[in-house]
Amino acid sequence: MFDYPEDLKYTNSHEYIRLKDDIATVGITAFAIDQLGDIVFLDSPEVGTRVEKGQTFGTIESVKAVEDIYSPVTGTVIEANTALVDEPENITQDPYGVSWLLKVSLENISELSDTMSASEYRDKVEGN
Repeated sequence: MFDYPEDLKYTNSHEYIRLKDDIATVGITAFAIDQLGDIVFLDSPEVGTRVEKGQTFGTIESVKAVEDIYSPVTGTVIEANTALVDEPENITQDPYGVSWLLKVSLENISELSDTMSASEYRDKVEGN
């Protein structure tokens, strides 16, 4: 049904994390984007903002609903995908590639211990 890249970690609130050294690239899964429908607005923090695991860092709005986006990690935003803020509808084009939301310098990598693997996330959303 949907693609769940094996190199990512997944959260219960449908964010994903791609880890490279101590930098976490954070985005929203294809499943969540599909559930929302046509995206019309995206709010995201600025570079230098500190985000905390489990706390909201932005919102995503579709024609169906407005949803909070939760940070899966604690750290400082070192890059934000401002192209998506300007054109939020483009988030559907490549959720795991060019449509990431934030890059965060991690404070504590052990926070990722409660994330899911691709197969665990697939089972969760596909009801297996």
